Amino acid sequence: MPFETLKPQVETIVFNTNKTANERLLSICKLLETHIEYYNWVGFYFKNGDKEELLLGPYVGEPTDHTVIPFGKGICGQVAVSNENFVVPDVSAQDNYIACSITVKAEIVVPLFVNGENIGQIDIDSNMPDPFTEADERFLEFVCAQISKIL
Repeated sequence: MPFETLKPQVETIVFNTNKTANERLLSICKLLETHIEYYNWVGFYFKNGDKEELLLGPYVGEPTDHTVIPFGKGICGQVAVSNENFVVPDVSAQDNYIACSITVKAEIVVPLFVNGENIGQIDIDSNMPDPFTEADERFLEFVCAQISKIL
């Protein structure tokens, strides 16, 4: 499903005040994982208070042991420090990569800002090599901007 057709669905989920923020985040994970064939794991990590670490939030996909990620460690930990998108076309070529599953071939992480502060990120794994484009980045930036309204 093209990104443009998913945007209104993301907005509908975000503005559904009958659900908690975590329920809405999980709904967004399900929407993306279901409608974008190369999104095989979709989840959120959030800064753990004043600690220099990320905690796993709502996600869909294979269970992961990586529920706490120190800043700087792995792709998510690097985004927590850099405040920039990180697209990994081939995870096997990344030195500082935390393997969640042997089936994962690529990863994209986009930071989530609230009032200019990086409070977390959306993390997506793909079982396909090099599937992510600039269109994915722009779409995920849109998703994060929408989510920032409820956090």
